[in-house]
Amino acid sequence: MKLGIYSLKKILFQGEARELNCKTTSGEITILDHHLPLITMLEKGRLKVIDEKGKEQFFEAVGGFVEVQPGNSARVIVEK
Repeated sequence: MKLGIYSLKKILFQGEARELNCKTTSGEITILDHHLPLITMLEKGRLKVIDEKGKEQFFEAVGGFVEVQPGNSARVIVEK
């Protein structure tokens, strides 16, 4: 999926990803390719991204939101 993770000051990640794992107000979720559309709020915690090569990357967030869009893409806005 196409994934973008943004803070107010910079782009943290932009590219292809196999999965995104994050803590939301509804609990911990994992977003995979072709996930159904979704908008949800983030809770304080760590986002885990597995990129297209299988490498894990981690990003800290105090809050924010995740939007999964039709067309196999997702955007994350994080508050740091």
